[in-house]
Amino acid sequence: MEIKKDSTEEKILGAAKSVFVSKGMEGARMQEIADEAGINKALLHYYFRSKERLFEAIFAEIIKFAFPKVTRIVGSDEPIVAKIEQVIDAYIELLIEHPFIPGFIIKELNRDPSGLFKLVVKFGLNPQAIFDQMQIAMDRGEIIQMQPRHLAANIISMCIFPFAARPIISFILFKDDQKALEAFYAERAEVIKKFVIDAIVIKKKEIE
Repeated sequence: MEIKKDSTEEKILGAAKSVFVSKGMEGARMQEIADEAGINKALLHYYFRSKERLFEAIFAEIIKFAFPKVTRIVGSDEPIVAKIEQVIDAYIELLIEHPFIPGFIIKELNRDPSGLFKLVVKFGLNPQAIFDQMQIAMDRGEIIQMQPRHLAANIISMCIFPFAARPIISFILFKDDQKALEAFYAERAEVIKKFVIDAIVIKKKEIE
């Protein structure tokens, strides 16, 4: 019975992701989610009593996948360059696994940002820690001086934009060639890491 329950929950969460992405939180209806999952509405309400609880479950699932990994990276003893590379890998892995995330979050930020902010706080994301580590690396002369928030924003935007703008990227860059598009996404982590590291690492002059 437990296996069946887990399977049903997974089916519901998958259906809800699809409906939330296409309709947004406000436009989504529980009946639509039930239809997408192939179950009746009563069973959907048995697992998740409201859209809000279902939304939180989906976002929590994503956060549980991503945040612990990022938290471990930030808390490790690795140098800042290695941490940046690992965070980029984690972001791209997350976005390849869940490509709907950027569009989903943008829609909800436009609708009601407070819900997303509360969930982020609830799961303990603390960007100040990585900002502090970036500043320390800058003060040591390991990476160029800049506002750490700008560096973080540059990295995040390079990771997220190609996924958020997937239809545009697909049409303009690849003429809707899905195989080429997927290959492009598979290369993103390495391309971004090289671009960022080449841009920020201070090259040590060779001692003659």
